[in-house]
Parts: sequence; C-alpha cells; structure tokens
Amino acid sequence: MGSLFRSEDMTLCQLFLQSEAAYACVSELGELGLVQFRDLNPDVNAFQRKFVNEVRRCDEMERKLRFLEKEIKKDGIPMLDTGDNPDAPQPREMIDLEATFEKLESEMRDVNSNTEALKKNFLELTELKHILRKTQTFFDEAEHHHIQAMHEPIVTDDSVGLLGEDMARTGQALKLGFVAGVILRERIPAFERMLWRVCRGNVFLKQAEIDAPLEDPVTGDKVDKSVFIIFFQGEQLKTRVKKICEGFRATLYPCPETQPERREMSIGVMTRIEDLNTVLGQTQDHRHRLLVAAAKNIKVWFIKVRKIKAIYHTLNMFNLDVTQKCLIAECWCPVADLDRIQQALQRGNERSGSSVPSILNRMSTRQEPPTYNRLNKFTAVFQHIVDAYGVASYREVNPAPWTIISFPFLFAIMFGDTGHGTIMLLFALFLILREKQLAAKSADDEIFGMFFHGRYIIMLMGAFSIYTGLIYNDIFSKSLNIFGSGWAPDPDMYSYKHMDKSAYKINPNASCYVNGPYPFGLDPVWQMTINKITITNSLKMKMSVIFGVTHMLFGLSLSLLNHRYFRKPINIYCEFIPQLIFICSIFGYLILLIFVKWLKFTEEDSRKAPNLLIGLINMFLFNYRKEEELWYSGQKGFQIFLVLVGVMCVPWMLCVKPYLLWKQNQSGQLSVNSGDLVNSDHEGLQRGDGEIEAQVGPKVQEPFDISEVIINQAIHTIEYCLGCISHTASYLRLWALSLAHAQLSEVLWAMVMQIGFSMKSQVVSLFLIIFCFAFWATATIIILVMMEGMSAFLHALRLHWVEFQSKFYKGEGYLFVPFSFDNLVEYGVEEK
Repeated sequence: MGSLFRSEDMTLCQLFLQSEAAYACVSELGELGLVQFRDLNPDVNAFQRKFVNEVRRCDEMERKLRFLEKEIKKDGIPMLDTGDNPDAPQPREMIDLEATFEKLESEMRDVNSNTEALKKNFLELTELKHILRKTQTFFDEAEHHHIQAMHEPIVTDDSVGLLGEDMARTGQALKLGFVAGVILRERIPAFERMLWRVCRGNVFLKQAEIDAPLEDPVTGDKVDKSVFIIFFQGEQLKTRVKKICEGFRATLYPCPETQPERREMSIGVMTRIEDLNTVLGQTQDHRHRLLVAAAKNIKVWFIKVRKIKAIYHTLNMFNLDVTQKCLIAECWCPVADLDRIQQALQRGNERSGSSVPSILNRMSTRQEPPTYNRLNKFTAVFQHIVDAYGVASYREVNPAPWTIISFPFLFAIMFGDTGHGTIMLLFALFLILREKQLAAKSADDEIFGMFFHGRYIIMLMGAFSIYTGLIYNDIFSKSLNIFGSGWAPDPDMYSYKHMDKSAYKINPNASCYVNGPYPFGLDPVWQMTINKITITNSLKMKMSVIFGVTHMLFGLSLSLLNHRYFRKPINIYCEFIPQLIFICSIFGYLILLIFVKWLKFTEEDSRKAPNLLIGLINMFLFNYRKEEELWYSGQKGFQIFLVLVGVMCVPWMLCVKPYLLWKQNQSGQLSVNSGDLVNSDHEGLQRGDGEIEAQVGPKVQEPFDISEVIINQAIHTIEYCLGCISHTASYLRLWALSLAHAQLSEVLWAMVMQIGFSMKSQVVSLFLIIFCFAFWATATIIILVMMEGMSAFLHALRLHWVEFQSKFYKGEGYLFVPFSFDNLVEYGVEEK
C-alpha cells in the first residue's frame, strides 16, 4: 500500500560490467525486471552500434520463425503451449539455433516448391482428363449430326452445323481444325462474345462445366472451370483463336482427332494421376511431420530469440571504457531493490565464469526520476485509469488507492439497480474464475480484452451497484418490500378518480404515515405512486451535492500531504488554507443546510421548508426581505460573514504567495529551482523523508520574474474559484444519470413486459410473455447494462480526472519502464 500511495524511492545507478559477463548480467536483470536503462549513445546511429550484427541475426531468426508459424497455421496444426519461460540462451547457443532454423526453413521451402510443382502437374493432368472426356461427347454429337445430314434428302442451313454442312451437300467432309482447353467458368460469356466478334461467326464453340472445383496450386483456392472446344477452318482463324485464348488465360491442351487415340491418351493420363496422388500423399506426410515437430517448440524458440534480441538491444545502449574490456551502463532502479539487483549481477558473473565482479554505484543527479508503483492484477486497472490522464510526478500522492473505492461508488450512484448490478457482478466473476482459460482469447480479441483486463473494476462496479440499488430500492424498475412499508395509503386519497387504484399520490402531511421510516433504503410504497419522481429527484440531487463536495474536499486534503512531503510551507499557508476556507464557507455550508433541512423539518411541516437553491442565491445577493425564510436566529449575519470570508480568500490566494516569494528573492533566501520557501543552508535536493542527497553538476540559476509568478498565481486562483462552482454543478450528473437509468428501466418494463401480463387469455399471455421476456432481457443487457454502463463509466472517469484530481494532482511524471522479459510480447500473448 505504501508504494501505491506514493511512488517508490528511485535512484540512478552506474554499472560496470566486464565484457564477457555483460550478456549474462543483463539476462539476469531482464528476468528480475527492476532496472530501467538509459541510452548512453543517443547520437550514434543504430547501424553503427557494437552489437548491430547480433541484432540482425536475431531479426533473421525471427523471420524464419514467422515463416514456420505461417506454414503451421496454414495446415491447422495446434502449437504446444506449456507455459514454460526458458532462460535466455548463451551467445554460443545462437549458432545452434540459427542452424536449426536454417535447416527447417530450407526443408520447408523445398517441400513447398516440390508440392507446388506436383500440384501444378496434377492440375494439368486433371484438366486434360476432363477435356478428353468432354470432347469425346462433342465428337460423338458431331459424328451423329454428320450421318444424319448425309441421309436426309433436303438439308437446310439451320439444320446443319459448321462441322457438317459441306458433308451434307458434297458427300465429303471438309478438313476442320479445332483447339481444346480449360477456362475459368466466369469468363465463358465474355470469351464467347469475343470469339464471335473477332472471327465474325466463323467458329463453332462447344463448352461444358467441370462438376468438381479444382484447386489452384499457387493459392490453394478452389476454382470453377469449364472445358471448351473450338472448331474453325484455316490457319488465319486458328491464329486468332489462340490469341483470344491467351488473352483470357485459357489453358490449351493437345487432343487427338481419332477416338482410339483419345482413349489411349485417357488411359495414360489416369495412370499418371494415380502415380501423382501417391507422390503427393507422401510429400504431404513429410511436410506434416516437419511442421508437427516444429509446432512443439516454436513458442519456446520465439521466447528465446526475443530474449536474445532484447539483451543485445540493451547492450547497444551501453558505453565502452577506454580499455575496451568493460561496459558502462546507467539505469534507474528502486532503492528498496538494490540488494536484489546486486544478487542478480552476482548470478550473472557466476554464469559467465568471470573472475572480476560487476560494480553497482549509486549516482547523484538533478534529473527527475521515473514514477514506479508496485502493482498486482487487482490494482493495475485502477492505476491505468489514473495514468491515462497523466503519470504522477515523482513521489507525488497517487490517486489510484482512493480510486479503488470512489470510482465504483460514483459509478454505482449513477447505475443504482440491484438487478443490473447483479448481471455485471456475475459477468465479472465469470471472467475472474476462468481468467487462465480466457487470457489467450483476450489477446486475440481487442474488445473482449478490454472487458477481461477490467474484470476487477467491473466486479466492484457491480457490487457497489447492488448496494446503491438496495438504497434506491430498485431492481429491474421494481421494489422489494422486505421490512414493511411505513405508509398505509387511504383509498380516499386517490389523486384522480379515473386512475387505477394501484397508483397513489402520497401527501407527506397526511396521517397515513404510520409505521415510521423504512429501515434500509427507499420506502417501496413510492414505487406505486404517481409522484415518485418528485421524492427521488429531491433525494438524489441532494446526495449528488453532498458526495461531490465531500469528494472535492478529500482531494483538497490530499494536496496538504503533497505540500508537507515536499517541504513547501508557502503552499500550505497561501493555497491550501484559503482554498479550504473558500469551499467550506460556500459549499460546506450548503451541505450543512441540507442535513439541517432533513433533520429539522418533518412530514407535518415539510411544505414550510425553504428552498436551498434560492437560499444560496439570496446569500450572495444579501437578499433577506422575508424574515420567515430564515431558519435560525442570527442566520443573516452568519451568512454575510461566510460570504465575506469566501471573498477575502480570493486576494489571499492571488497576492500573498507572489509577495512572499518577492520578499524572499530580495533577501536571497528563495530557492529558484523549487519556487518555494526552503532553508537556504541546505544545498541540493531535499527529499520528503528528511534525507538530503548531495547534487553534482552545475546549478542552473534562473532569473526571478515576479510578473510570471503573478500571472501563474492568477490563473490558478481563477481556475480554482470558478472550478469550485462548476465542479459542484458537474457532480449533479450523478443525479441526472441515476434518474435517466431508473426511468429507462421503468419505461422498458412498462412497454414490453407489461404487455404480456395484460392479456386476458392465459394461452396467449403465456406465449406473449415468453417473447416479451426474450426481448426485454436482450434490451436490458444491451441498452441498460452495456450502453448505460459505458455512459456511467465515462462520467465517473471525468469526475475523477477533472473534479477530483485537479485539486491535488499534477500528473507531470513519466513511467518507470524496466527492462523486463515479462514485458516482452511473447508468442501471440502479452503477459502484462
């Protein structure tokens, strides 16, 4: 909790690593994940660094592994994931890995090349087989047409085709040429039109579809093709036909003219196809065996190669000393983990066999350290919400631990429904209980991954929504009467005689209030009244103001912790105290009036209770014309005093701090770097734990500019004073969204489910209820849970970023990003 409340104490260290031990030491630091290295060669080109060749070798190994991965996925072979996290291989093992990957890639490329050639040959033989079968039918039809034409005494041009018209007239056949081939089925209409136009109708085309689709040897896709044969006369037409076939990418095959030759060729083709099937099967078996063997180790290989690559990338950030035997590195690391880092360096020396120990030396610097908060899978999502706005400045108060409670609570105020909260809670518990099985899916699906990584915040939002739903006594727009209502409405008090007797309008002054207040939450009788929205509006609006001002006051109190930790007393006296007085004198007093109104006025005199908003406006206008509007004696003078105190806080925030800084600058006691009052006897950076760390390097002196200080203070003063008003009004979104959510839920029930219950026929009502329930459940999950939940989530996010964090949080730091193998994107899965 300490690290989450305020970031870890960081230090800048210098490492001296022997060349032969540097790889092993960096590997151990990568497994530890507590060191963020600085690039000591920012001006050196990436291709001119010492270990660029090793990085290139790793890139080449990754390319080969991606090639194997592609082939494994193409064949649908499952890749074994044992969850192992092997150590980074030694440099000498790179040669063995390179040889293994080179051999696998070479074998796979040879197998792919041979397979493609065999499939291409198989496709050609298959197309030739279909041509021989289909053209046999074409020739049989032509021969039958020829015999019929010779025996008919009268033959017309319409009854005789191109192949047999001269046979019928002269008794002998003219020699016609023909070509046969295969073409894609979708190109047949355009192909036929082109033949007709170019050859002017002097060719005869016959085509037939191939029943089964054929496999493309290059892409592996299934394509539909058709067999065609074209008859023509003369070499000129033959040339034209072949050019057209080439333009449409049709494949031509030799086809014998006589039937015995075609039968003999068909037998030969079938024999070759059978032989090719045998060879293809053996080739596919060999390919499958290679890929299965590679699939067992490919995840481990990816991890090893990426670890090697990460180590050499890190080594490229180091400097060489003058002897070229020692590598020098600089890194940020937590002070609390220095012993663990020393032990990791010692293990690295032992692994490498180096006799010279590695040296870790703490450095002093004026640079701001990175921000590091220790997280787990529960607190990580809340820290990410804060970091999305801005990373906390070094050692600044972190809003994340307070967000764990306040964020789901403010969400639940807007989303208060026990039924909807139960749905969210059950969904989150499902994700939590099966997080190991769903982790891989979350990496593949981005939308599901957002829900999965936010499972703990969804769980809290659902749990808090159940609680606020019980407070509102709202479950799917209905109420639960657990303890017995405090009201006993009299039937004579119906507001409208024509209304159904299930709808009452409760008069707070009536004597029907008999049993006292409802013990927990809202009285269920309000659910059946027509003036329900009046009481819930008043309640939720006041609750929004109370929670909003309390939330801002808590954020303001956290700023006091920052001022005390960083030793900035001027900010306490000139910012925190006037800001606290300003907000308490106006909005703190408003909250006090709300509680007084609840406690002082009962159901008998509730109509006499003054209006809070009008009273607040009159307070600033000094308008006290009606004495009966005053709640207590001395109210007028006390409220005038509060307004004057609030107004006096404005020049206090605006002028006092610039004046004190100017006076300190005149006396030479001003710390220019911090801009605040500190003891000038200490030289250097003073930390909040009382320890003073000496600084090295020249101290940069900036000229003190009083105008810049005044302008900066004026901006902050105006922003805070106006922000107190606008931020308080902004918290009214808690009331507005809660009202909208409740009304949407009620409207959905009335317009859908109530239709099924209103039918008189039991059979019709049963079927209608089933249909209405399905529609109501779907609309509830999509509209009320998902869409309304997303809306409430975004509004709660805005309330934390703008209204809460602006009171104490700067967010001007940068994240601590350690060199860690756990942060590397593993094969298809990102661990953290």
